[in-house]
Amino acid sequence: MFGDYSLADLSAIFAMQGFAGLILFSVYLLMALGLAIIFGQMGVINMAHGEFMILGAYVTYLCSTFFQTYLPGLFAAYFFVAMALAFLASGALGMLVEWSLIRHLYKRPLDTLLATWGLSLILQQTYRTVFGAREVGVELPSWLIGSVQVTDTIEVPINGIFVMAVTTLITLGVAALMYRSRFGAQVRAVVQNRAMAGAVGIDTEKVDRLTFGLGCGIAGIAGSAFTMVGSTGPTSGQLYIVDTFLIVVFGGAASLLGTIASAFSISQTQSTLEFFLSGSTAKVITLLAVVGILMLRPQGLFTLKVRR
Repeated sequence: MFGDYSLADLSAIFAMQGFAGLILFSVYLLMALGLAIIFGQMGVINMAHGEFMILGAYVTYLCSTFFQTYLPGLFAAYFFVAMALAFLASGALGMLVEWSLIRHLYKRPLDTLLATWGLSLILQQTYRTVFGAREVGVELPSWLIGSVQVTDTIEVPINGIFVMAVTTLITLGVAALMYRSRFGAQVRAVVQNRAMAGAVGIDTEKVDRLTFGLGCGIAGIAGSAFTMVGSTGPTSGQLYIVDTFLIVVFGGAASLLGTIASAFSISQTQSTLEFFLSGSTAKVITLLAVVGILMLRPQGLFTLKVRR
């Protein structure tokens, strides 16, 4: 596999694929953060999480079209507006879904899996009806186009750097929210002992709804980031949902550090292997490696220690 390349070529390839892996890592991490929050606290397997991401992508597409048509002078700043609206739209839909559907299915994991899978099909058909079956792409502002020349053989796209910066800020924000705020303390209390949290006055139903909305909102931001690296279609979210679940399980449910470490290792492995092998072969090898590690450590890389 490596015999046809010189040492200099391999160094350049690994560096380029490493940067590509960081961009993939950014999208994976934003997706997995929302899913880890939902699955870690509520035990809900949200099969429609990819469709919440695509809702954010479509909101970004609509913002791009609107600013191009009606506010061309502000087009350079539209992406920040799009990310905020994507978070609000996906988060609001997530809270509505939790109130109307999920709250009736707690402690019934098979039912929630089937219900959210059905919801994903409904959302896909809705997107297909509203936006059409063809994939759409967004027009990026001029300052996000181009690349930074790191060395003579290595270039890093500017939009990739932007996605990584956004991911870093979101991750730090989620960490601060979960470990430095009153809401985060309530979420962690509900995770550790729901009955006791309710007994001391925490509105567990409200915490569940806000948590589900937060997780879906972060998926919406992931959708905005996704528009920079791929085209948006009704079924695009399904391409990422399996990898996202794999990241959450491999990292350890309810572990922010585990989610980061898992997303980084899986994205870097896939990005590097895809250069030398086919995409499907790279995914199979990555999956087998993760399954092998989980057989030795079924609780994942990191676990939340709870006194029972």
